[in-house]
Amino acid sequence: MNDAIVAKNDMASVLESVITQGDLSKLSPEGKVFYYKQVCESIGLNPLTKPFDYINLSGKLVLYARKDATDQLRSSRGVSVYRMDKETANDVYTVTVYGKTADGRTDVSTGSVFIGGMRGDSLANAMMKAETKGKRRMTLSICGLGFLDETEVETIPDARIVPAELPGNPIPPEHDAPAPTQQATAAMTLEFAENVVTKDGKRYGDLTTEELSYHHNGCINGLKLKITPEKREDLEMKRDASATILKFRETQVTAA
Repeated sequence: MNDAIVAKNDMASVLESVITQGDLSKLSPEGKVFYYKQVCESIGLNPLTKPFDYINLSGKLVLYARKDATDQLRSSRGVSVYRMDKETANDVYTVTVYGKTADGRTDVSTGSVFIGGMRGDSLANAMMKAETKGKRRMTLSICGLGFLDETEVETIPDARIVPAELPGNPIPPEHDAPAPTQQATAAMTLEFAENVVTKDGKRYGDLTTEELSYHHNGCINGLKLKITPEKREDLEMKRDASATILKFRETQVTAA
């Protein structure tokens, strides 16, 4: 009994230190699980759905909210969107989201993405991402939570995502991440692939073969990292687009 009391006091002391300093890396695996569950229970989230993951940010390990977190919060707290304003300025598309709770409280947040040079599906996907980002940021704000959202995490340089460790769900080592395929997607047309743009707004179809190969290898390397589902989907699309164009150019050279 005395040992149990001592262990409980030690855990409380460590948690107090961690919360004060804002760095969860000092917790043991058991401490992380305990803290994770405490956070979920305090705001009414089901920890088994893994609403949070960890991210290494400026040398500190912190929690960030996944899609499951904001979806559960909107449902449990009666958060709804009653208005959205959209505008484009300097190639940046911004969606302003207005939300309210069941008890009448209101809040507003924005979601922005760069759309310079984008067309077709790439432009449509970017616009939907801005709307998603705005809705999730509004949800966290109106619920009084200061967590980063996963759509914000993917834009932070050098940030590294660390999957949350829950009972029966140990954190896999980095080398256990599934190796991405380098094959082009059969359903992707050359026209679609050539209209995919880089983060600088350049069309893949306008890149030299050397530049395209560089982007292709960058996507493959990026897919080996622990990244958000949305970032993985984007990298897979760009990997397949570059592979489609490179394969087409190779056949043209062979035919000539």
